[in-house]
Amino acid sequence: MCGLGGELRLDGGAPDVDAVARMSPALTARGPDGSGTWCHGPLALVHHRLKVIDLSDAGSQPMTDDELGLVIVFNGCIYNHGVLRSELESMGYRFFSRSDTEVVLKAYHRWGARCVEHFHGMFAFAVYERDSRRLVLARDRLGIKPLYLAVTPGRLRFASTLPALLAAGDLDTGVDPVALHHYMSWHSVVPPPRTILRGVGKLPPATVRTVELDGTARDLTYWNPVFTRGADATRTPEEWQEEVLGSLRTAVERRMVADVPVGVLLSGGLDSSLIVAVLAESGQKALSTFSIGFEEAGGEAGDEFEYSDLVAKCFDTDHHQIRIDERRLLPGVDAAVAAMSEPMVSHDCVAFYLLSEQVSQEVTVVQSGQGADEVFAGYDWYPPLRDVPRARAADAYARAFVDRSHQAMSELVAPEWFDDTDPSGRFLREHFGAPGADSTLDAALRLDSRVMLVDDPVKRVDNMTMAWGLEARVPFLDHELVEVAARCPPELKLACGGKGVLKQASRGVVPDEVIDRPKGYFPVPGVRHLGGGMLTRVRDALTSASARDRQLFRPEAVNQMLSYPNSTRTTLGSNALWQLGLLEMWLQQKGV
Repeated sequence: MCGLGGELRLDGGAPDVDAVARMSPALTARGPDGSGTWCHGPLALVHHRLKVIDLSDAGSQPMTDDELGLVIVFNGCIYNHGVLRSELESMGYRFFSRSDTEVVLKAYHRWGARCVEHFHGMFAFAVYERDSRRLVLARDRLGIKPLYLAVTPGRLRFASTLPALLAAGDLDTGVDPVALHHYMSWHSVVPPPRTILRGVGKLPPATVRTVELDGTARDLTYWNPVFTRGADATRTPEEWQEEVLGSLRTAVERRMVADVPVGVLLSGGLDSSLIVAVLAESGQKALSTFSIGFEEAGGEAGDEFEYSDLVAKCFDTDHHQIRIDERRLLPGVDAAVAAMSEPMVSHDCVAFYLLSEQVSQEVTVVQSGQGADEVFAGYDWYPPLRDVPRARAADAYARAFVDRSHQAMSELVAPEWFDDTDPSGRFLREHFGAPGADSTLDAALRLDSRVMLVDDPVKRVDNMTMAWGLEARVPFLDHELVEVAARCPPELKLACGGKGVLKQASRGVVPDEVIDRPKGYFPVPGVRHLGGGMLTRVRDALTSASARDRQLFRPEAVNQMLSYPNSTRTTLGSNALWQLGLLEMWLQQKGV
């Protein structure tokens, strides 16, 4: 796992190497084990490396291959790099390292932009062809690894983090009203190609973008799973359970590829517990597992140690129970905001941040259960969509999922920042109207796995773990497992209160107490129920001079919410005041 950045000049000039150098400090945490730069012709590159595969200097980046005329900066992990290396060697390619980065480089030379179809893994990379001066940018199928872009006349900059592009300077840092509408609709999700800032975009998942020296670009979308049954319509529930469990076993095994120890973030829920069980089943001994808990607030418990301890004991793991007291929470929130590439409202962020701080002292790589709920219909907004006709799908999804209506938003967002065309509603209608999904639930799961998942939990895990140089791997987002889940009939996913096919497949693999427990999450009560120092922090952000000058929100609405800080809740029960405060905290922390 690493951090990358660069600038390609499109006007015949030389790249601004000082601007690229300014990106470097914002990328250091992602790659604390080494760094490098490269400049030639119109391109300058910077890279920070986290050593996970091939710990020698032979794997350093930017990596050049003079014989092939290529240079690469790469972030991620290609789990099948060993198989691909053997295949490429049989074609005559010679390797000077054991790194997966070099496999990507050779694979690009052999297969061009279509090389990504050969990769099992998570990745974002930039490959430069020395002779043609063509730049190729790519991102993995589920968007697990980020790639931000800033395009101005005559110049393209790119980086693993948005703050790196801010550090480079000379871009439009105004808030994008369309992105603000999305942020306020979908609990901070802003789908690509937008970000909350007008001058910064991001490459969509499953996309390869080829940029010519004259600035023209073409995109290849190389993966788009179908949520239809087809020939699978006659399969039995038992056959689906067998395939799901078999695919997960393969996904977990793939993610053990490393030259450093691999642990597991164990929440005590089904998903992470199943990862631990599968690893124990395969013979892993003394597996390092990690759980986190917070103090109670607002009558809400702050830990799920009952279940994580049960799983750790059942599979005899080397378990680490991390307790966070109130004194660490507020500094942890500020640090988590600083680590965000984009504003992320989920209270899970601080949990992942503080957990990653502790875990990074023990291991360099962890597996996490993120993504299973979006892939296997584990959330409570899915059952209401079961029998909804496709013609009413977007409205039904909005009622169950969207934070507030377009009308309610107009009463909260200041007029100069309010997009009265309802871009979020239009986005949902276009998505639910697209072919490739049999039912309303299929279309909702397609949206959540391709968009909402990518720019909320996936981004959250990447940002918070990489803030501590910790590589997180997510087996439930193995693209082959996601394809299996997409084809699986909705009724099997909705069974047993959600994730039915996964729960049934888990019987006999994990304890029944974990399978049958109530739905859980990373609880951070101090964020869900604002009070004390946390409420003061939010109040200060929303009443600061910066917030008054920007005035994203109507003052009367903000004052009302500050008077009753825990009264206004979104559709999903989140604290609406926190959503406003977090955005201002992020904008101010980034100096926007």
